[in-house]
Amino acid sequence: MKKKQRFNVSHPKEKAFRKGLRSYAQYRDLGMAKATHGMVQAHVIRLIPPCDPKEVSQRHYHEVDLQLIYVLKGWIRSEFEGQGEVLMKQGACWLQPPKIKHAVLDYSDDCELLEIVLPARFDTITLKAK
Repeated sequence: MKKKQRFNVSHPKEKAFRKGLRSYAQYRDLGMAKATHGMVQAHVIRLIPPCDPKEVSQRHYHEVDLQLIYVLKGWIRSEFEGQGEVLMKQGACWLQPPKIKHAVLDYSDDCELLEIVLPARFDTITLKAK
């Protein structure tokens, strides 16, 4: 039997941003993993300027069931397996299918993203440079 989800509210607080998966980003956990008992993770990702293409361009993929990203501010340019380079601007939303290989190429100094991932805990596999 599934555990009952709990009501959850996350109000914006500047001090809520923390280090996370990527060294060039800060993450604000929205509390969804706890509220859903690990079913879903949601966070705001603030990319740290200036973008260093050597640091961000490491190709990788995620062991997820669903990964949805929405650009809250600024823009981000990424490369996706089978899609090539894609520029996403404020208001753009995309779904990254499970295990799609990708890399960040560049982003604006004010770039902020909302990311929703199922399940809350997942593995990220970094690929070796060719």
